[in-house]
Amino acid sequence: MSFQTPRSIEEMLTAIHKREYLMPAIQREFVWDADQITKLVDSLMRGYPVGSFLLWDVKPETAQSYTFYEFLTNFHERDNPYADKATVPAGSGTTAVLDGQQRLTSLNIALYGSFAEKKKYAWWNSADAFPVKRLYLNLVDATDDEELGLKYDLRFLTDKEAAAEEGGEDKWFRVGAVLGLANAGPAIMQELARRNIAGSADAFQRLYDLYEAIRVLKPMNYFLVTDQDADKVLEIFVRVNSGGTTLSYSDLLLSMATNQWRDLDAREEVRSLVSDLNSNAGRQFSFSKDVVLKTALTIADVDVRFKVTNFTQANMAKVEAAWPQIKGALLRAATLLQQFGYNERNLTANSVIVPLAYYLHLRGATDSYLDSTANAADRLALQRWVTRSLIKRGIWGSGLDTLLTRIRDVLRNNAGSDFPVMAVEEAMATAGKSLAFDNAEIDELLNLKYAGQRTFSVLSVLYPGLDLGKKFHEDHIFPKSRFTKKKLTEAGIPADRIDDYLGAVNLLPNLQLLAGTANIEKQDALPADWIEAAFPTDEKRATYIAENDLDDLPLDLVDFSEFFEKRKQRVRARLIAALGAVPVSSESDQES
Repeated sequence: MSFQTPRSIEEMLTAIHKREYLMPAIQREFVWDADQITKLVDSLMRGYPVGSFLLWDVKPETAQSYTFYEFLTNFHERDNPYADKATVPAGSGTTAVLDGQQRLTSLNIALYGSFAEKKKYAWWNSADAFPVKRLYLNLVDATDDEELGLKYDLRFLTDKEAAAEEGGEDKWFRVGAVLGLANAGPAIMQELARRNIAGSADAFQRLYDLYEAIRVLKPMNYFLVTDQDADKVLEIFVRVNSGGTTLSYSDLLLSMATNQWRDLDAREEVRSLVSDLNSNAGRQFSFSKDVVLKTALTIADVDVRFKVTNFTQANMAKVEAAWPQIKGALLRAATLLQQFGYNERNLTANSVIVPLAYYLHLRGATDSYLDSTANAADRLALQRWVTRSLIKRGIWGSGLDTLLTRIRDVLRNNAGSDFPVMAVEEAMATAGKSLAFDNAEIDELLNLKYAGQRTFSVLSVLYPGLDLGKKFHEDHIFPKSRFTKKKLTEAGIPADRIDDYLGAVNLLPNLQLLAGTANIEKQDALPADWIEAAFPTDEKRATYIAENDLDDLPLDLVDFSEFFEKRKQRVRARLIAALGAVPVSSESDQES
């Protein structure tokens, strides 16, 4: 390994675009966010060191034995999150980046590409959820972002956001455009004049600092590994990349699997499966490669922990051999969760899919299991167990590996039977993950709010007869739109009770699950009026009222509080029956 002559940012990125530098398959995916990219560019403009790089000189005879990837230029969280495979021509070698690919990819995106991540609260499949942004430098104003600690105002903006108002100062300079400036003197002055900011000394200095950082200074120090022994190179990679906290063990597992699988491309297989789990067949989930790899270890019957010592060639061979079964089991498990009514917004713990997939694998479940009448009871048992584990706090958090191992042991010991709920829950209890609920927990659930993390799960437990494979909405029994101070006053609610009304409208006792179409039709109608119109016979109305605990439903808002308290007690009784808590008398409650 030898130290090489430092290079400028422009020189390094030019080498990337000439495909002189590639990434070996053992590298992880790109994981930096927009803030990390802007901090890196800010550091370069300040003249700060950005660390050294480790490159591998891969000879032609070695290059043909391995898979390499190009550098990502236009990152799109949904449509283009991964680098493309590279082709190394026969008889040619390459230079592979062993350490520093996150920084190099970030600089490539900052200068040559774009960054598109999902807007907060936007739906994954929305066309407008991922605005394409490029990195811009504010030439006129200093940064006011104290949280990031930046000297320069660097931001990822859409081109529309960066555009100047007609006749105004054109202050946002696209960082990549610095590569087109002919020099650091007259060319900068001409650029500032074109932007109507020629008189700003600060603007000149900022653009000059950017030019110097990218085009002139040589901060890129790197070492070159020339050894062609793949095992030694892998050891170097592990030593370099496992010392910090930024490389997760799942990344390392995927890297090693990619290097050690014989017939399949691990990275491509995992990428494809994650995509299928999250968005195919009408699904909307956010499963990560971590969940896929944890399931793979579980089904392959090896240690489920993400530890370097587990990533042996023998274990990776087991995972590759079992991959078709792993893939099928996960896809069926995701379909089951979808049939249980879950999606990316209400599935509060993605890890629940791991034992679900393992159980389906053990029983050799095919697609017919998902809808056959013969398996309806077993699916219901699975649904109840999954839902209760999502309602109970702390089940899928710390101690996950121990929990998964114990559940796997129980399922393996009961292979050939239906889902062994009691045995699984006993094993969970021994791991400190009991699914028993006490009265305090039941009362906490009664205070869950509309659209809360666990609210859907609780409502699905309360009313298990619904076909949740169809689209159901969390619905306010008494519509929220009527709960404003003005409307409540107009409805005759005394002023001293209005705050109580406003505090109760979003709580569980005023919520139900309602089919999407019915919820749209209901809109802001009072429940008694809507039920009268929606159900044509007294029998159907009575059934709906009984199934949803709507006894004594008032005709107007005046008696809402009384209805709310009575339904709260009925819901509490349902929860106790469904979750197994033991009811205690009011006297005992007071004593405790």
